[in-house]
Amino acid sequence: MIKGQSKLSNMRLAQQIGYQFQQAELLQLALTHRSVSHKYNYERLEFLGDSLLGMIVANYLYHAYPHENEGRLTRMRATLVRQETLGKIANDLKLSQYMILSMGELKSGGHHRESILADTVEAIIGAIYLDCNDLEKLKTIVLNWYQPYLSHIEPTDQLKDPKSRLQEFLQAHKKPLPIYEVTDIQGDAPNQHFKVVCKVDALPVALGEGSSRRFAEQAAAAEILKLLEQKTA
Repeated sequence: MIKGQSKLSNMRLAQQIGYQFQQAELLQLALTHRSVSHKYNYERLEFLGDSLLGMIVANYLYHAYPHENEGRLTRMRATLVRQETLGKIANDLKLSQYMILSMGELKSGGHHRESILADTVEAIIGAIYLDCNDLEKLKTIVLNWYQPYLSHIEPTDQLKDPKSRLQEFLQAHKKPLPIYEVTDIQGDAPNQHFKVVCKVDALPVALGEGSSRRFAEQAAAAEILKLLEQKTA
């Protein structure tokens, strides 16, 4: 969808996310990718939503796992707020049907790109907060989205980020460590989008994207891990 959302599509999206916006322009802004406009896009809302999401998840874990140490809680939080999990939530909410992208971004498959889906989820979180100004209501909505993932997460030492897991795998198999290269940076700080490639031994080069170099590297490492899992399956 390129232009503004219809009332019917807004109603459908409201049912899926569990919230009815009073300020429709906030919802539209949260769905608008920077490929449509460098000034009118979701990046500022994404910045706000990222911070709110981290706080909501951290608060949940703190109370749900009172005997776990800081290290394990940190890894659990990282698992829940990482791009891969946010991409799954975006698919649960069917956000790809409502995102506002340029024709070029649509043709390149942007509405299915994990990094854009994840950014949109965070932008919607920021938009809901600004619309209702009610943190408790926001927490209820977000944790409802997360319900399928909260019930499966366990406080184990295996909850490490993809870069750490990849490095440990390669060291255990006496392989050279991965090389990460930034191939593209779009936008100006603090609203930038990074593309990074990860190179490992004889494997195909993996591409990762994200709103920071770290997120992009994690996404690229995750792709390499998928290739390694396929090879060892």
